[in-house]
Amino acid sequence: MTNHKTLGNKIDFAVIISVRRANPNGDPLNGNRPRQTYDGYGEISDVCLKRKIRNRLQDMGESIFVQSDDNRVDEFRSLNDRFKTASDKWKKEVEEKKIESDDTRINAPKEWFDVRAFGQVFAFKGKKGKTSENSEENSDAVSVGIRGPVTIQSAFSLEPITPDSLQITKSVNLETEKNPDKKASDTMGMKHRVDKGIYVSYGAINTQLASKTGFSDTDAEKIKKGLQTLFVNDVSSARPEGSMEVMKVIWWKHNSPSGRYSSARVHGSLRELLEQKKDGSYDSSKLKEKLPGLEPEELDPLEGVELQKLGSE
Repeated sequence: MTNHKTLGNKIDFAVIISVRRANPNGDPLNGNRPRQTYDGYGEISDVCLKRKIRNRLQDMGESIFVQSDDNRVDEFRSLNDRFKTASDKWKKEVEEKKIESDDTRINAPKEWFDVRAFGQVFAFKGKKGKTSENSEENSDAVSVGIRGPVTIQSAFSLEPITPDSLQITKSVNLETEKNPDKKASDTMGMKHRVDKGIYVSYGAINTQLASKTGFSDTDAEKIKKGLQTLFVNDVSSARPEGSMEVMKVIWWKHNSPSGRYSSARVHGSLRELLEQKKDGSYDSSKLKEKLPGLEPEELDPLEGVELQKLGSE
């Protein structure tokens, strides 16, 4: 955790995302087709967005608790193992008087950025110990909930989407032991994509919860940079390089801990303007007029020297 003071002023933010010939977030319950609401609007889940933010923070050198397996930077294959090792370290530091307590609520946010930002439920079983001749209990069990100050909503498209579905042929040699020259039968598969769409996600950072996890202004700036570079190093066959782009990040920093306006009104001011054009553009002057006394910071994706510098930090 940083040594800076915790977040002083409430923050609201929005991210406008452009999708072109990509599957922004497949639905595993629907054949991995792009997620849609019942009304046909495209959706990128909040869990998906937080995964991308975690990956970006990890690329920026931050310590992350919930690591994806392909981005894992330590030897731990489970959250339980990662937590247990950290917990043992905290207990040792208490014994050596390096820290005052091994309380998970205090040390976990210090240890991991994503816990400090998004919170985490620690519900892991510890070692079993006998309390009587015929009974056992978890002598080191942990069940601790930490609420994080950063919340982000699912991103929804401005207009209904019509996913394209392509049938593909999978032609591979599945077995080589009996006859290496014999090819397996071709199998059919499906690939889905959104030809074109504009998605918008909204979020906020709460000062009261920031004070409990130690989330600082410096941490907020890192979240901002993570949003500006959301799709850097986030490529796959479903999301080819260049198929998804952050068009704009709008960042409202209030002048008080509780905020000048409610988040619903702040987000609604942008939502109303975006609904008028449907292409992700809006009248910047009208956005400022809608919320007197609250100046929005309109940010483009990081490029050039700023992006290069971020990658080397």
